[in-house]
Amino acid sequence: MLRPPRVTELMDETVETVPPDADATTAVDKLDVPGIESVVVVEDDSVVGILTESDAVRMLVRDCDPAALSVADVMSSPVHTASTDESIVAAARRLRSYGIEALPVVDDDDTLVGIVTTTRLSNHLPHVRRPEPDADGGDDLVRETERADTAYEKADWEFEYVGHESHIDVGDVVRFSKPLDEDEVGAFADASGDTNRLHLDDEYARGTRFGRRIVHGTLVAGVVSAALARLPGLVVYLSQEVSYLGPVDIGDRVTAECEVVEKLDEDRYRLTTTVSDADDETVIDGEAVVLADPIPETA
Repeated sequence: MLRPPRVTELMDETVETVPPDADATTAVDKLDVPGIESVVVVEDDSVVGILTESDAVRMLVRDCDPAALSVADVMSSPVHTASTDESIVAAARRLRSYGIEALPVVDDDDTLVGIVTTTRLSNHLPHVRRPEPDADGGDDLVRETERADTAYEKADWEFEYVGHESHIDVGDVVRFSKPLDEDEVGAFADASGDTNRLHLDDEYARGTRFGRRIVHGTLVAGVVSAALARLPGLVVYLSQEVSYLGPVDIGDRVTAECEVVEKLDEDRYRLTTTVSDADDETVIDGEAVVLADPIPETA
């Protein structure tokens, strides 16, 4: 099964290092080189600290003289590190959770082998760049499992919306779940023109890295659109960023979950968007921006 890349595939193997007893000017000079975002502090082959551009800025704000300080005086410690078998998705989540900019990568002997940063990851995982949601925790939240805004529903579709009854707001969450069966894969291939044999030809697919036919990635991502359609109002897509993290088997049930994380202006919102498979593994991650208009009146 296709899995997210490991940090070793995206890390920078050239790492700037300094010992903890060096003067802080040494580290600041290294950070002044274009492309260098952090300096790792190493003692006896072990990672004991890290300095980033943010640390250098703090020294300047506090009017400190780097020449009068050692690296140990200004470094961030203890250090969050990544193991060589850690996925970029797990690394991205920890970068966001801890509010840090870099993870030194260490092997089984805790020896430094590289560094992975938010800058490098952001080219592969757009959700690295987004901040954590700041929900308002309002008291007028509702839970709905059906909508009057959709033309029809099917018995094997499942839907849940937890949020505000008449409008979208930060913290609202919508989930939509459905199976993606053989008929839908065939219909999507015909409608889209994507007749890649990976999705349609068993013998051909067995010779691929997947070893079997899988659902079109765009068809899987379409379940996000189905979830968004069940938010209050007439929801219009403005943009969607997607990272494909794994395949979906034909016949699997997938679940899209979208959370409103930011109100951009009066009627535009930014949401996190994920899709998980039948084993609750995340197969798609990204974010969307939508426009929410009032529901039009009908006769």
